[in-house]
Amino acid sequence: MALDFVYDDEYHVHIARAREIRASHPEVRALMGTNPATALWTIALVLVQWGVAIGLTQVSWIWVFVAAYLFGAFANHALYALMHECAHNLVFRNPAYNKLLGIFGDLALFVPGAIAFRKYHLMHHQYLGLYDKDADIVSRTEGRLIGNSTLRKTLWVFLLGLSQALRPLRIKGVDFVDRWFLANVVAVLAVDALLLVFLGPKALAYIGLSTLFALGLHPVGGRWIQEHYTDGDGQETHSYYGPLNRLSFNIGYHTEHHDFASIPWNNLPKLKGLAPEHYENLKSYRSWTSVLMRFISDRSMSTFNRIVHEPRTRSADATSAKSSPEQ
Repeated sequence: MALDFVYDDEYHVHIARAREIRASHPEVRALMGTNPATALWTIALVLVQWGVAIGLTQVSWIWVFVAAYLFGAFANHALYALMHECAHNLVFRNPAYNKLLGIFGDLALFVPGAIAFRKYHLMHHQYLGLYDKDADIVSRTEGRLIGNSTLRKTLWVFLLGLSQALRPLRIKGVDFVDRWFLANVVAVLAVDALLLVFLGPKALAYIGLSTLFALGLHPVGGRWIQEHYTDGDGQETHSYYGPLNRLSFNIGYHTEHHDFASIPWNNLPKLKGLAPEHYENLKSYRSWTSVLMRFISDRSMSTFNRIVHEPRTRSADATSAKSSPEQ
């Protein structure tokens, strides 16, 4: 196994495909916009998670773990999908309202992440595959530490949330802390403290374990591999069209999302149906579990199975950003 990434000079195939779709299917613009109903789903899921946490205060610890794995992980993974909608301003037109909703969704996720995710995820779209600017890519040090060992990959997946939280630290030139970030931290820590004081450790543990499983060793954890890891097919982004999209607000339509980041979750299947000639011939997946199990067990795969582009000039960055308003 080569301890380095897959390099490709062709940058941002999504820009070219989006341009072709807009030319051949101008009606695609009708799919763009906001979906305020996402706010109701976010509020409902947070309240449901708090309700389950209350119900677990009088049960044995084993049921806390079981509930977190069999139910809480799906709920919190869905909340991360809705946080993703907030990051792209796909709920309200006012960015501040999207930030506030993202922070509210964080109140059932144990750790503050909405504002930091928003900042670095938008960079991920703009600089997809650029090592120094895309925080979705592991560091070379992390990749070499994990290698292709089944055990180390299993541990890495289990603690993927920690990896994702620390990864932005290698991105230079970004103001990490601002008033929104501080508000996010204060709000989440305050709610965690209230859960612990008034409901006890089992309620808080349920919330924390739900997030741990949602980001790691769980069927929905295959999403983090599905999106941008390659097995030599030369394809930078992959979609998932399996049944768990129903519980994850179509977050599996990842190729479509990178083509048109201004289309909300409810319209992504419509985009695929509108332009099937652009998506049906691409490699996609039907099972997150199989994606995850293959990544862990296949010694030819590692965290280096990512397509990375050589850095471009500043003028080229500006040109590509202007040419792709959807990104």
